Amino acid sequence: MTALFDAYIIVDWSAAAKPATDANSIWIGVLTRGEQTVATFNPPTRLEARHQILTLANEFILRGQRILIGFDFALGYPSGTARALGLDLKEAAPWRAIHDYLAAHVIEHEDNHNDRFALAADMNAAISGGAHPFWGAPPAKACSTLNTKKGDFTRADSLPEHRLAERWIRSNFKANPKTVWQLLGAGAVGSQSLLGIATVAWLREKISGARLWPFETGPGTMTKQRLENTSCLLAEIYPSTVSIMPETGEILDQAQVKTLSKHLESLDSAGILGGTFDFPDSISDGEIHKIIAEEGWILAK
Repeated sequence: MTALFDAYIIVDWSAAAKPATDANSIWIGVLTRGEQTVATFNPPTRLEARHQILTLANEFILRGQRILIGFDFALGYPSGTARALGLDLKEAAPWRAIHDYLAAHVIEHEDNHNDRFALAADMNAAISGGAHPFWGAPPAKACSTLNTKKGDFTRADSLPEHRLAERWIRSNFKANPKTVWQLLGAGAVGSQSLLGIATVAWLREKISGARLWPFETGPGTMTKQRLENTSCLLAEIYPSTVSIMPETGEILDQAQVKTLSKHLESLDSAGILGGTFDFPDSISDGEIHKIIAEEGWILAK
């Protein structure tokens, strides 16, 4: 079976408020199919990273090569979020409405400063009128609409704490993905998702022929025919679904992007990557609708 992609770009994101490199910063891994060496980049700011990803993608596209770009943060929110935010869903699917909202409201600065806690507080106010569902503010950023601790997700009017994808990862891998609502703390991904989705929305608009999986592709095994007019496929990945073994002295984040790049390339070269784009048989038609409309899914095998 012919491979689907010619190159693989894996992005380990960061919500750092100052320029940062090495541990707990942005790492980008780039692997061309058939090669052994993964090139890694460690841009100090999110603005530099988004431009570097765009440059890398365009270089491959100009050579007539198709790319898979994987991001290690959630690309969607639990079903019902867009409606709870009061977004206009007449002209756009929920996922697109949220991406457009974050692209318009996330403020990034050249020094990596960002307004994620204020934005989360505003979103909480729109969703619940209080400090829910986002949580995990540092004490200095806590306010009437954003707490340091988790709220009550069991109440009848609450949005779900976890997406279907996170529940599936928990039950099928030795992994414990955090909720998209948690902004701070060990393993938290809420801040990375808020800021990262804005970058993904920007890249999707800037890269000619880019499509977002599974929102724009739908379910089913991926084939070259289905990718015929796609130059770049953007997808969500989760590093803990594979075994990461850093080399001596190697940064864990760097090891993650290298390992994920090689893992996806090996699946593709073996002709089995396409099947990972389909959903498990255990997922119902109603759940598939939620996934494609708003929640997204995690590319994992």
